[in-house]
Amino acid sequence: MAPPAHSPLPLVRVVGPSMVPTLRTGDVVVLRRSRPPRPGDLVLVRWAARPGQLSVKRAVRPVDGRWHVEGDNPFASTDSRALGAAEVLGVIRFRLWPRPGRLR
Repeated sequence: MAPPAHSPLPLVRVVGPSMVPTLRTGDVVVLRRSRPPRPGDLVLVRWAARPGQLSVKRAVRPVDGRWHVEGDNPFASTDSRALGAAEVLGVIRFRLWPRPGRLR
């Protein structure tokens, strides 16, 4: 789901198993664009190799203005190990549904 450009705290619906057990398909999370990522943060990213695809991953380390990111489920994640560094669009700190709470 692409976040609306006009919303200061857009919602993103997670699809796919790459972030299990942290996030699952159907989880709804809040995206914060104003906060720079830190290693360990959950982030929404865009790939140069797949510009139409947005993904939720975990920030590992900065790489030349972009970030090396990985999924929490290495057996079901296509991430920087295959696609290279990604552009971070925002940081995810909270899940709204189905189990509301802070994420790390």
